[in-house]
Amino acid sequence: MNPMKIAVFPGSFDPITNAHIDIVERATALFDKIYVAIGTNSTKKGFFTTDERLAIIKSVFSSHHGVIEAVQFNGLTVDFCREVGARFILRGMRNANDFEFEKAIALNNAALAPDVESVFLVSSSGLSHISSTIVREIITNNGNVSQLVPEAVVEAVSRKS
Repeated sequence: MNPMKIAVFPGSFDPITNAHIDIVERATALFDKIYVAIGTNSTKKGFFTTDERLAIIKSVFSSHHGVIEAVQFNGLTVDFCREVGARFILRGMRNANDFEFEKAIALNNAALAPDVESVFLVSSSGLSHISSTIVREIITNNGNVSQLVPEAVVEAVSRKS
């Protein structure tokens, strides 16, 4: 009997972008269950509240019921992985800078939890320029982000205006 392959895709998802969605949807071919896990990052000031982000992510992945689940967690990602029985941390990479950053995190996670493996997916063509930071900047300056994020984010932005 094969155990379920469970992955955690951690991030702030403020907001979730089309690049995030692409990574998660492609990863459904690799994993039986994926937790899109909103972590608390004390160094980032949020645009959307955690509850707003959870609602958006649940809306985006509503057709993937039982396979993709949006959750919020506090503390270390590896501790959350143990809590939900995940043996994998899913991360997306856009460029060489992401690789260096993600490699350092993966090595530290491996030291903390040797039983949890980091898995990297490279951004699909045409999506590597998208980041939540850039999207927030565009939103803050009243720009159009409809090509960068799902409709649920566009709607949430209009409700905040």
